[in-house]
Amino acid sequence: MASQIKARYEFPGGQRLEITQGDLTAEDVEAIVNAANAMLQHGGGVAGVISRKGGPQIQEESNTWVREHGPVSHANPAYTHAGRLPFRYIIHAVGPVWGEGEEAQKLHDAIWGSLRLAEALGIRSLAFPAISTGIFGVPKTFAAQVFFQTIHDYYAQNPHSPLKLVRITLYDDPTLEAFLETFEAWRNTTSTSA
Repeated sequence: MASQIKARYEFPGGQRLEITQGDLTAEDVEAIVNAANAMLQHGGGVAGVISRKGGPQIQEESNTWVREHGPVSHANPAYTHAGRLPFRYIIHAVGPVWGEGEEAQKLHDAIWGSLRLAEALGIRSLAFPAISTGIFGVPKTFAAQVFFQTIHDYYAQNPHSPLKLVRITLYDDPTLEAFLETFEAWRNTTSTSA
């Protein structure tokens, strides 16, 4: 089932940010971001769903990545092919665990690194989950603020980016509501300061 667009924002360079509700693995985009751990073991949460639907190739490529490059850092996500899923790539981003310190910076780095990697891979459309808001415990509103500011800053610094569509795809109602509330406040602030 196609996701539903709940909010959208267009940047001066023509790129779009959309908040959608639906299944990340069914998004009509070229690549998706997986909320991963540093060792790329895709057991639970979003990662588990992606791995099960995409098949064993995703975990096999992830294991190879870690053998060759070591654990994945916040600022430098990994990527694999998408197995049976209909994407060109999956970007594996490591978000922060709430309570470990510097959560805003680490989440910013994971989002920024994913945008930069998507652009390097020639991706024109990308969908994120709400990184770190599940078992990693980052509050939803906090995460939403970091997401919107980071994406805004990325396009401010890269106004001609060929990455034309960034989606934040949310599944459950509480996360959607937190992101939409935060989005409205962010959009109002951004519009008045533009």
